[in-house]
Amino acid sequence: MSRAWEVLQDAYQAQMEGDYERAVELYQSSLELHPTAEAHTFLGWTYHFQGKLEEAIMQCKLAIEIDPEFGNAYNDIGAYLIEQGRFGEAVPWLERATEARRYEPRHFPYYNLGRAYFGQEMYSSARRCFERALEIEPGYAQARQALESVRRMVN
Repeated sequence: MSRAWEVLQDAYQAQMEGDYERAVELYQSSLELHPTAEAHTFLGWTYHFQGKLEEAIMQCKLAIEIDPEFGNAYNDIGAYLIEQGRFGEAVPWLERATEARRYEPRHFPYYNLGRAYFGQEMYSSARRCFERALEIEPGYAQARQALESVRRMVN
């Protein structure tokens, strides 16, 4: 397990440096050593950066099979669906992310849930989600900007 974790950290470093091909190789190596929800989710994140959203979603679903309480995977699926304009499909995934026991930072799923509602023109629901994100993380600028966008839409 410790070797798999070391390889996962190397993969994350490659990803942060923009070397996505190397990151994919390393995440896959980590998964071969010891499959974890984190490695699947981060591999999905790398696929997202490569524009491979369906592969990204698949990796997050594999992460959920390993650890149904790992909230990052639910949030990421929701975010990828939003990116595809599939706002309604994103909502249940994001709601599950808000409930997951193992998830940090907690404000992201509320922000993304707000984005999903905004995309469906459900502005009062979007407002509540952006406000909740700001309750959790008062300095979260993207949520503050999104809340201002909702206010402009309803006024």
